[in-house]
Amino acid sequence: MNVGMHVGLLGLLRLVSPALPVGAFAYSRGLEGAVAGGVVHDETSLGDWIAGVLEHVLCPLEGGMLVRMHAAWQADDLARVRDWSLQLRAFRESRELLLEDEQLGSALARMLRGVGICDADRLQPEQPGYTCMFALAAVRWGIAPRDALAGLFWAFCEGQVGAALRLLAIGQSAGQRILERALPVIERCVPRALALGDDELGSHAPGLARCSAQHEVQYSRLFRS
Repeated sequence: MNVGMHVGLLGLLRLVSPALPVGAFAYSRGLEGAVAGGVVHDETSLGDWIAGVLEHVLCPLEGGMLVRMHAAWQADDLARVRDWSLQLRAFRESRELLLEDEQLGSALARMLRGVGICDADRLQPEQPGYTCMFALAAVRWGIAPRDALAGLFWAFCEGQVGAALRLLAIGQSAGQRILERALPVIERCVPRALALGDDELGSHAPGLARCSAQHEVQYSRLFRS
C-alpha cells in the first residue's frame, strides 16, 4: 500500500475511531431523555430518532459549520474560526448539549495537543467546541471536507446506537440494521451540508431540545447528556 496516497483515509479512521480518547461514550445527546420519555422505545423508533436528528440537526448545523471551520482552519483564519464557533455555541438548545460540545471539544483539543497539534491554544480564551476541533483535526490530518462530513455523521450514528444498546432491550443485530438504515441518510446529508448557504445554517428539533432539557432533571441517568 502506498501510505502517502491514504493519509486522509487513515486520518479519518483515526478521528472517528471509538478508541479516540475524548469520552464520547459518556454522552447520549438527548437520547436517554427520549428513552425515558417513551419517544424512543424500540428498533423502529430508534432508527427514526437517529435519522431525524441527523437530517434536521447534524446536517444543517454541525455539518454546515464543519465545512466553514474546515475552510477557516485551512486558511489559518482564526477570526473566522472564532466567529463560526460562537455561532454554533449560540444554537445549542439546552445546557447539557452545550456542555457536551464543550467537554468533547476540550478532550479532543487535549488529544491533538498531545500529538503536537497545538492550534486550539490560539483560540484562548474561547472554549473550543467538538465540531471546531474535529475540523482542525481534519485539516491537519489531510481529510477533505466531504470525507470529514461523512465521518462526523457516521460517528454520531454509531455513538447513538452504542448508547441505545445500554438503554434499550435491543441486540447487536438490531444495532447493525439501524446503522445500515442510516447509510443512505448520511449519503444525502453530505452533499446537502456542502451546499448550504450561510443563511441556511441552523436546526429545528424541538423534540430533541425538550428531551435534553428534561434529562437535566432526570432522577436516574446513565449518560451525561
